[in-house]
Amino acid sequence: MADFEHGSVDANGITFGYLAAGSGPLALCMHGFPDTPYTYRHLLPALAEAGYRAVAPFARGFAPTTVPPDRHHVHTSTMVADQIALATALGGAGPDAVLIAHDWGAVGAWGAASRAPDLWGRAVILNIPPFGIFGENLGTYPQIKKSFYFWYFQMQRVIETAIAADDFAFVRDIWGDWSPGYQADEDLGYLRTCLADPAHLQTALGYYWGQFDPTRFGSPEWAAEQEAAWGGDIPQPTLYLHGTNDGCHGMRQDQVDRVPGHAGAGSAAALIAGVGHFMLVERPAEINDRILRFLLRTG
Repeated sequence: MADFEHGSVDANGITFGYLAAGSGPLALCMHGFPDTPYTYRHLLPALAEAGYRAVAPFARGFAPTTVPPDRHHVHTSTMVADQIALATALGGAGPDAVLIAHDWGAVGAWGAASRAPDLWGRAVILNIPPFGIFGENLGTYPQIKKSFYFWYFQMQRVIETAIAADDFAFVRDIWGDWSPGYQADEDLGYLRTCLADPAHLQTALGYYWGQFDPTRFGSPEWAAEQEAAWGGDIPQPTLYLHGTNDGCHGMRQDQVDRVPGHAGAGSAAALIAGVGHFMLVERPAEINDRILRFLLRTG
């Protein structure tokens, strides 16, 4: 694995740790749950070689990023604000910069790219579609089965112990469901380090406590709140990638085909056969090539 630069930056009220490589316009790479910036370990060197300053922060809740004052409620609007603040604090933002995001990072990116369009000229978003398409699937029986953990994580008196039990066996099994056939031992090692401190694990669960309160989830008020945070179209040319084997959020071909209509001219989308949720580490050569060819075409 490449020898990454390790650094830190103050943004949106906390100090974010990050991995980085290269110099040039900013390529801000945001991860989700349950993974870490090391999910970008194959892409960061490729972006650096392509002339970017590639930076993958440890998201709010993931050590060594500092624990925020509120560990119990990480709202989507906070994810959006974090990405905007990080791009500003790291420098290199502007028309040549790119925002790359996956999972919760993708949720934040749909909002950040819309609400701070001058910070990035292009975007690459993986695995979570725009809110309008995302919402189409939430109440379907197949997606409810995939999303069982939304409700499981609400068991706040016991869930932290359950998640950490047996060396984070639940997280190991989630990786197995979301990226079938992929051997995630290296990735799980990174995650265990990031969430070993109970305060960090609590903050990571706070994403789910902040969004999926069963007394509000799916209500018109909840939908309006989420729409305000990360709904709406984005102006940047955007590459959207989704896997047919994604065990986290399922997408039909027709839904993937509609994603470019929510982004700027020159956008593209692909439903990739045989790959799961963590495509950046499952098929790094192919995914890197798709991303770099898109950036070259739209640059």
